[in-house]
Amino acid sequence: MSRPALEVADIFRDHGPAWRAANRGHVSLGQLKVMSAIEGCRTAALGGHVARCQNDACGHTTIAYNSCRNRHCPKCQGAAARDWMEARAAELLPVPYFHVVFTLPAEIGDIAYTNKAVIYDALFKASAETMLTIAADKKHLGARVGITSVLHTWGSAMTHHPHVHMIVPGGGMSPDGTRWIACRKGFFLPVRVLSKLFRRLLVEKLVAAHAAGELNFYGAHAHLTEARAFKKFLRPARRRKWFVYAKRPFAGPKAVLAYLSRYTHRVAISNRRLITADATGVTFKVKDYRIEGPGRYKTMTLATGEFIRRVLIHVLPKGLHRIRHYGLLAASTKAEMLVKARTLLGAVAPEPESEDNDAATDERPCPCCGGPMRVIETFEPGCQPRHRPTVTPVVMRIDTS
Repeated sequence: MSRPALEVADIFRDHGPAWRAANRGHVSLGQLKVMSAIEGCRTAALGGHVARCQNDACGHTTIAYNSCRNRHCPKCQGAAARDWMEARAAELLPVPYFHVVFTLPAEIGDIAYTNKAVIYDALFKASAETMLTIAADKKHLGARVGITSVLHTWGSAMTHHPHVHMIVPGGGMSPDGTRWIACRKGFFLPVRVLSKLFRRLLVEKLVAAHAAGELNFYGAHAHLTEARAFKKFLRPARRRKWFVYAKRPFAGPKAVLAYLSRYTHRVAISNRRLITADATGVTFKVKDYRIEGPGRYKTMTLATGEFIRRVLIHVLPKGLHRIRHYGLLAASTKAEMLVKARTLLGAVAPEPESEDNDAATDERPCPCCGGPMRVIETFEPGCQPRHRPTVTPVVMRIDTS
């Protein structure tokens, strides 16, 4: 994929210094590290290597700079998604898969911004516990299911909108482990039942976290430090409906992989959505989810400083895993459960793909003749390579949306 004309890195490099100076004291160390990583990604600041085509008649030479590998970088997530998906492909079962979304109400999303580690973790646990509990109920499915959960914290306009995307196979293992129990065709679990339990479990976790002194409140929410005020704050959320959305089942395991590859390593905004940027504003594409078809894509312009702020509010706390597995797919028992599930389904495990261990070969073919490219030089961060490209460097940039 060719390099987009405009990147988040360009905006950070051009306008980040002024923004950091204007917001000194209000930017976390984690956010500053993300900015620095994105600014230096695939530049000489991180070093790189030189590759040359092994076709003697060609000899095309390119320079490739190292990636920052930061999980918030738009350029790095494509490769990370590929590696992750290769591992997941061997875990898929020959059954329909469902996509369920659990969303935090707006008022709880407001306090989640200053309590990311605690409330995002509660969102993961409450949604997973809800799904496992209702699926295990004999009135609904009566089986133990497997779950892959992915945390997103943004809407299309990059506002703070925490929600979990959950991918679940359409069935599960019986309590005694002797049968595979399939769900009804085209229907998994009732969303109203899921919504009610999700609401109760998450509120309980928030109350427990508050009692343990794990929540912090500032500004307009500072009064919520007091237990009575916090319970009053939660009262409206306890009474109204919470949003749980179940989409139609996927067409098959390949469709699940295609979907997951778009969602698991997505960041708040991809470079492909950017249109223009200058000192006064950034224009980018947004999706209006209330509209179906091509007309749902529109443009939005934010002040440059506000654009940078919105990108950075989605920086996750260090150590917080944004992809988690539960039930049959829990890490401690996944291998055993997958073997048992395939046995019950009469399915054969997919053959592992062969690996190419030749580290000296560049994975991309020569852009001129298609021949193999071989690394002939590596250079350290901040250094320049001794060799020069035969033409303007062809830099492959993979981006996620």
